[in-house]
Amino acid sequence: MMGLAGAAIAALAGIWLLRNFDPNAANSPFPACMFRAFTGFYCIGCGLTRALHALVHGNFVAAFSMNPLAVLMLPVMPLLVAHSYGWNARVLRPLMAVITEPKFWLVVLPAYWIARNLPWFPFSLLAPG
Repeated sequence: MMGLAGAAIAALAGIWLLRNFDPNAANSPFPACMFRAFTGFYCIGCGLTRALHALVHGNFVAAFSMNPLAVLMLPVMPLLVAHSYGWNARVLRPLMAVITEPKFWLVVLPAYWIARNLPWFPFSLLAPG
């Protein structure tokens, strides 16, 4: 229970930071992606801070353009947490059977990482906007 309270406090603090500070601004308190700085390639999380900033300001389209996978997975995160605490809704069993399988993530994450660095359409749409 304390873990959930801590996560809720951290989420509220993160939302406050994202509402009050623009990660696109020069004086942003948010760090740049170190992987991108060192390699020139996008990582799985590139654009996530800017996507979350856009989401807390109600701009779903901009958020999706920054990191489509993360934006699609955000609604799934509470389901994963609830599932880990024993909640097992019958209607969600097929979905949970797929997304709780490590093999799923071992395919999806590297494929997304590679695809968002490919320079041609439609893969170029996966790069942060």
